[in-house]
Amino acid sequence: MIDDRSCDIRDLPVISSGNQLILMVGLPRSGKSSWANQQGIPIVDLDAIRLAKTGQRWWGPIEHEISATARTMVRALFVAGHKTVILDSCNLLYEQREYFKCSPDIVWDRLAKIIDTPASVCKDRAATTYPDLVPVIDWFDTNKQAIAESEQIKILA
Repeated sequence: MIDDRSCDIRDLPVISSGNQLILMVGLPRSGKSSWANQQGIPIVDLDAIRLAKTGQRWWGPIEHEISATARTMVRALFVAGHKTVILDSCNLLYEQREYFKCSPDIVWDRLAKIIDTPASVCKDRAATTYPDLVPVIDWFDTNKQAIAESEQIKILA
């Protein structure tokens, strides 16, 4: 298996493929999936992959496998001819966004749709259905990393 995560957009030919990966960025229960589902664009949803593989919403020992599966799905959708794909995950950490850089053989631009719902609202939403998410929301709210210009990610309005 080829590890293509080291691709740097600056090293690619100037000719753009026109492929766009929209990274959803926001806290759990912020409304990322709701926005994504309204777009009519193929969605790669890490939560759905995790549930399909394990029946659980989170399982630390296999998170690397979940991310690898999601990356393969993104690549497959571009190979199938889709020009825009949404990645539905928190993407609040640099390392999460970096994992979904383009591939040397399949080029895409990364865009971000930031859903900036306050943590207090997200925790209220989680409290009734998924109370175990409340500390996760607190953790992400404390540790989130702003998208840096060096990441070469265009922010969508």
